[in-house]
This record gives sequence, C-alpha cells and structure tokens, in this order.
Amino acid sequence: MRSSLTTTLAAVAAFTLLTAVPASAHDTQGHGHDRHHPDRPTTYLLDPSGPAADDVYPEGVAVRGDDFFVSSTTDGTIYRGDLDEPTATPFLLGGQDGRTSAIGVKVDGRTLLIAGGATGRVWAYDLRTRALTGSWQVVQDGTPAFVNDLAVSPRGDVYVTDSVRPALYRIDAHERRTTGTELLEPFVSFDGTALAYNDGFNVNGIAISRDGRHAVLAQTSTATLFRVGLTDRSVEAIDLGGEPVSGDGLLLDGRRLQVVEWLGDESSIVTVDLDRGYASGTVVSRTSDPSFDDPTTIARAGRSLLVVNSQFGTRAAGGTPEPFTVSRIPVP
Repeated sequence: MRSSLTTTLAAVAAFTLLTAVPASAHDTQGHGHDRHHPDRPTTYLLDPSGPAADDVYPEGVAVRGDDFFVSSTTDGTIYRGDLDEPTATPFLLGGQDGRTSAIGVKVDGRTLLIAGGATGRVWAYDLRTRALTGSWQVVQDGTPAFVNDLAVSPRGDVYVTDSVRPALYRIDAHERRTTGTELLEPFVSFDGTALAYNDGFNVNGIAISRDGRHAVLAQTSTATLFRVGLTDRSVEAIDLGGEPVSGDGLLLDGRRLQVVEWLGDESSIVTVDLDRGYASGTVVSRTSDPSFDDPTTIARAGRSLLVVNSQFGTRAAGGTPEPFTVSRIPVP
C-alpha cells in the first residue's frame, strides 16, 4: 500500500512540475503573526521523535478549538497539536483499524473524519475517547481508488472525493455510526459530465457552501474548479475567466474560496471570489510564504490559516526531507 501511494503522489508531483502556471501579477507575500495571538508559533513541527518521523509526508489538516490534527500519507498516523505549542505529537497511531495511509481530515463536532487514499477507506473517530465510531470502504472490484478529501454539509452529510474513480461519495448524516465497515456509496457519477477524468490526478479538494446546496471541487490535472449541485447533482465548470487554478485543498468562507496550489517552486494560496451561484469567480490574489514546502491543504484557526507542508516533491525526487512542518499565516 505504501508503494502504491508513493507512486501516485510521485505522479502528482511530476504532473504539477510539468504544468506549472506562472504566478499572476497581483501576487502577494503573506507574513506576520495573528494580532490576537502574537506569541503563537508561525511554524509547527510534527514530532521528530515519533514513529516514522522522517517519513511522515503530511497531507490533511483540521482544527477544533485550539487543537489541530494532521495526517501522514505514509503510515496513517494522525498528529495532534496545540496552537500555542511548537510541536504536534501522535494522536492516532498508523496501522490501527487498517489505517495505513491518511489523506484528508475533517473535524465535525467531536468526530474526526479521515480519508484513506489508496486504501479506499474512510474512518470516523471520537476525539475524546479516540474510539472508532464509523468505517466505510469503496466497492472492491479491482479498480484502483484514491479516496482523497472530505467535507461535511450543514445537515451532517459527509461528501468524499476520489482522485482516480469518477465519483463523489456521500455518507448520510443518519448513517455515520457503524458497527462494521459499510459500503461507501457513490452520490454523483462524473461519467458523461463536464468533469471528465483523465490519466492524471483528478478531483482533489472539496468544500461545501453554507446553504448546503453546492459543493466546490478542484480537479488538479486540468487546473479547473467545478460546482456540483447537491440537490440536483448537476456538474459544471466554474468560470474563472480562463485563469487556471491547479487546486489541492480548499477552504470556503461564504463566497470567498481559498485554494492551495503547489506547482514546484510556485506554491501559493489562491484567493477566489465566487458569485452568488458559485458558477463563476475571479482570482484576486496569490499569497506565498518562505515557509511553504509543497503545501497541500489548509484549515482556518481564528485569523490565521494552517498550511501543511507535504514535501511531496522531495519524496518524488528520492531526496532527504527536512523536518515536517505546518505553517501559520494570516488569512489573505
């Protein structure tokens, strides 16, 4: 499973390096501290003494209060950090419950949701007890899958992306506690829609509108954002006036969308203002920071963003990684 995941992510790194889009003229640099928490670290270290600490290659991040959680793609370990402390430590050890890789993570109330990449699985854990409360898996038909990111709707439904299979999955709000491993049911098939899958890394990040009517998806391989209707299951490309955005993680606040875009040396947080129907938008800025190292996903922590530095490019090149970190920058 590790070699499969490594190969997939190496392909992503190669693709993004080959298709890098130059930063636009309105790029900005993001530096400084949260005015309300000036003493908080601007960089968090993933425990260098933990298991497989030199092989974490993190991906997802989620925030609950002053705690944040970061996933390891390599072995499925989940790290927990305190926003006031410089080091995050293992919270859920890799390998438990078949969690040999972890990609996207989301917190909903006291539940931590984890997408398992090439395992094709999703897990739910109680944050207080660390007990497994739910487990799901895609159909095992011999077809590769890469369960990538998750988002929770206002009514509690969980939507899950797959970067290899052309489907958006849904876990119903009333079926989020399981006694065994349940089937991860497709909610929308992208076959025959505007969102055509190719041999690259397809749908990646996901975010849901406040009214629960729309999901915004990032297709990395085509540098395109899509809108999916969660009531009518419609699928349409979001018109950005021809400006490509090769998105990974997404964060939607009202109609302002933050997109993580890592393209070799040109890594940034792209800010997009969307229209009322989420059908079109305008790229208003690209924010970079010297601490970025192949950023993948973001989560909001007050007036700051936490940005995961994956170092996937280093892994793809067979290099030796630096200590793995999460950056904290002001919200653009």
